[in-house]
Amino acid sequence: MKKLCKTVTDNLALFVVLAGILGVTFPDVFKQLAPYVPTLLGVVMFGMGMTLTVEDFREVFRRPVEVLIGVVAQFAIMPLVAFALTKIFNLPPELAIGVILVGTCPGGTASNVMTYLARGDVALSVSITMTTTLMAPVVTPLLTFLLAGAQIEVSLSAMMLSIAQIVLAPVILGVAMNHFLSGVTKKIQPLLPFVSSLAVILIAGAVVALSADKIFSVGLTVAAVVVLHNVCGLSLGYCAAKIFRMDSRKARTVAIEVGMQNSGLAASLSLMYFNPTAALPGALFSVWHNFSGSIIANYFARRTQ
Repeated sequence: MKKLCKTVTDNLALFVVLAGILGVTFPDVFKQLAPYVPTLLGVVMFGMGMTLTVEDFREVFRRPVEVLIGVVAQFAIMPLVAFALTKIFNLPPELAIGVILVGTCPGGTASNVMTYLARGDVALSVSITMTTTLMAPVVTPLLTFLLAGAQIEVSLSAMMLSIAQIVLAPVILGVAMNHFLSGVTKKIQPLLPFVSSLAVILIAGAVVALSADKIFSVGLTVAAVVVLHNVCGLSLGYCAAKIFRMDSRKARTVAIEVGMQNSGLAASLSLMYFNPTAALPGALFSVWHNFSGSIIANYFARRTQ
């Protein structure tokens, strides 16, 4: 079992690609998972909460300026780059909203792992991810409304409530369990990466299956947008940190935080409020950012040797 868990978590990007291929090949099978996508994301966020401690929250107040730089970079760079790419590629509204949602979502939990592999500042990474996640119920719908409201109807209050239910509540419950039932969570924590990875894989398969009929006509365009979005986030995040004179460890941390999004949330919101095509950018981002994150982490780690 331990070997299986390690194999899945160490090769998440490959398994997500495989899930996507299976989703296209057997769409009727994976479409049955669609109603459970928000629940699966809630499982991921609950797992994230169980890895957090009260000390992590204190860390935010110990270094507020550094966390603020990362949070502002996250919620400024990725949404604006997403909006620009939708205009440059002249994307139809159903795809544009999906790309914008990826940009307005908080940082992904995988960024903490990639920061560790890149020999960055893990404490700062956790603080930024935690802060953007807690802000997401307000910031993500608001930014989405501002950037995409003219293209497609966005229900601001409903989206806020949904994010609170599938992101904020599970994280808070996870933190509470880790604090009050630490003995139980210590036994569960070794399985958390596997459970979260499995949930991400199933989400990707379900989303791709729902868009199977359109993926061959728009897949290459969306893939190009996703790659550019991620690369811009990584590079501009690093530049933003350097502008504020952060050292190399902190700059690479901000770069990874900005470039890696909670694309599962974007896919879930797209399915809940828009259509399966809108969820496609989130699914493809899940594949690509794990791949690019591994490459950039390896590059940064080599520079510190």
